[in-house]
Amino acid sequence: MNAKEQLKSFINFLIRSIPGIYKVIDVKKKFGHNKKNIRALRDKYYGKRCFIIGNGPSLNKIDLSLLKDEYTFGVNSIFLKTDENGFSPTFYIVEDRHVMNDNKERINKYNANIKFFPSIYKKFIKNRKGTIFFKMDSGYYNKTSPFFCIPRFSPDASDVIYCGQSVTMINLQLAYYLGFTKIYLIGMDHSYSIPRDAIVNGEQIESTSSDPNHFHPDYFGKGKKWHDPHLDRVERTYMYYRIVFEAKNREIINATTGGQLEIFKRMDFNSLFL
Repeated sequence: MNAKEQLKSFINFLIRSIPGIYKVIDVKKKFGHNKKNIRALRDKYYGKRCFIIGNGPSLNKIDLSLLKDEYTFGVNSIFLKTDENGFSPTFYIVEDRHVMNDNKERINKYNANIKFFPSIYKKFIKNRKGTIFFKMDSGYYNKTSPFFCIPRFSPDASDVIYCGQSVTMINLQLAYYLGFTKIYLIGMDHSYSIPRDAIVNGEQIESTSSDPNHFHPDYFGKGKKWHDPHLDRVERTYMYYRIVFEAKNREIINATTGGQLEIFKRMDFNSLFL
């Protein structure tokens, strides 16, 4: 055994001899986020525009082929739209644990240029091609947290990204960090109805029939679990984020066809491609 091998063997012996150190290293490997990978993307797209895609029924009213040369953020079960017309986003993100639990197989098979997942989902992600794990602070949802239902915005996605009642907030923080200066929202209908046949258990809702709230009836269809969307909380976070973006001469614009979201300036989707 040469000197290099001896040193490596000695370090491994020390790590396994001190449970505390081994535990820290093991936890970091299992749940740590890809800080270096995220930092490499900082301001990479500065000055460019992007589209953050919501999954409301209005998504069926627009021509997604217009986005083929645009930077796009897709979330959750956007793969159902890919099945329909082949559209695939540049960036793909999942925040919600129910979405992850109910769609692990499809999420692992789904391809996008870059896929972002909270590091707590590492155990679910087997296909890690183009995948970046980020540190997610979910204090917004924790009733014991001093930040319960309080909007927060992270200017440094390589350090942490805050939850804010909708996966759109994760997308907005990523878009900001990546440098996009004009962010267009589409498919953000901002309206929900809880079907009478749904099983409601506190914040958790389980569908027993087709989903009326998204572009596809199977999105949160029979057997799928989802959370009360609390649209009033979503609006509070949107208002805060609008101020953050405007302070840096950046803009969030609602290009959704119809819908109930009036926090941001509106523009017609088709006019963006003239």
